[in-house]
Amino acid sequence: MHPVKKKIKSVLFDIAKKYPPLRGVIRTSFFTYRRYRFNQVSKQFTTDKKLITFCVFSGKGYSDSPRAIYEYMLSCEQYQDYHFVWIFKHPSQFRWLEENPRTTLVKWNSNAYREAMAKAGYWIFNYRVSDHIWPREDQVYVECWHGTPLKRLGYDLTAGGNVMNTTKEIRQKYDLDSAKFKYIISPSPYCSEKFTSAWNLAAQGKESAILEQGYPRNDALLNATPEKVQSIKENLHITDEEINGKKVILYAPTWRDNQHTSGVGYSYELGVDFQRLRDALGEEYIILFRAHYLVANSFDFDAFQGFVYNVSTYPDINDLYLAADLLITDYSSVFFDYANLKKPILFYMYDLAAYRDDIRGFYIGLEELPGPIVETEEDLIRAIPQQMVSSDWDAKYDAFLKKFAPFDDGQASRRVTEIILGEKPNVRASEGGK
Repeated sequence: MHPVKKKIKSVLFDIAKKYPPLRGVIRTSFFTYRRYRFNQVSKQFTTDKKLITFCVFSGKGYSDSPRAIYEYMLSCEQYQDYHFVWIFKHPSQFRWLEENPRTTLVKWNSNAYREAMAKAGYWIFNYRVSDHIWPREDQVYVECWHGTPLKRLGYDLTAGGNVMNTTKEIRQKYDLDSAKFKYIISPSPYCSEKFTSAWNLAAQGKESAILEQGYPRNDALLNATPEKVQSIKENLHITDEEINGKKVILYAPTWRDNQHTSGVGYSYELGVDFQRLRDALGEEYIILFRAHYLVANSFDFDAFQGFVYNVSTYPDINDLYLAADLLITDYSSVFFDYANLKKPILFYMYDLAAYRDDIRGFYIGLEELPGPIVETEEDLIRAIPQQMVSSDWDAKYDAFLKKFAPFDDGQASRRVTEIILGEKPNVRASEGGK
């Protein structure tokens, strides 16, 4: 970004944080201008029902359920006449996708992006579509979302919003999203219930938008082979030979709503002393550190080379799940997906009271979690080797999977695609629709 534009952006963010009424004026102005520009583009095109756009985290990567659906369609002969557009902030990093002649890459928020969105019959996103971009009646927007929620979302938030949005503004964003999408993917009845309340779907008469068939992104976990896992470890340079047979810990904390840097984005303050962990565990473990996709700040782990591997920009977190022997997280939804592998999970909640009472709050009782909670580094250091050998959580794990991932069976991509394209009706899996 040009230095002048970056400075202007930083000033506007500062104003937006400090003066909510002025924030509304700024956002409305940008929205009106951008909506006008998109409408002018949209008028030039008719809908192509054999064209599909895909986007992950506003163009930040190639992963999640959009990737799973895309790769499933590529593998099926009946979809050989479809064409695909992937939207990235940095398309040059993913040019290898264009080795497939039916796949095109465009840059996020470019003219080519607006044109693709105006033409495509289907939009497959795992996060919100830009506010100013709206589908026509014959265009289908599929909100894949990006995880089963532990922390409250949208209309269910009881705390006072975050540094960039009041509770009212957050609800407005969810209203905007739900007004656009035709489907929102759910992996369980639990998730269907929470999405219905978070997006206020009942009040809008859109409960039928729930597409409850399992998460397509978890097909890769359930279908992975030992050869696939070995290949992932080779790419990460953590094969047994390279790390001397040490166990692999994936540490994947979430972001904090109250940690934000003007003009940069949400930041994350490390809540763990890696030097202390290395002194206690470095002979037997390595750590893969994965920051949340909203976290904009970078991390310097040079001092912990050979112990901490920063995998925050690694394209697909599924690979990290498969490579890990143990997951440590806090309030991130990653554990819902990781649980499909039935490997140990540990919850390090060093700021539990503040997060629960002042920032987000939770949907479920923490006693349902498929692993112990620790709040201090001393307990964390003790719990890691204990979890690697413990089998006390087997019954709890089974109950957890039955409630939160009952339809993750390796076939969700097929079922979701068939419904999206109108090949089968949208009958919830809990009602016999598999």
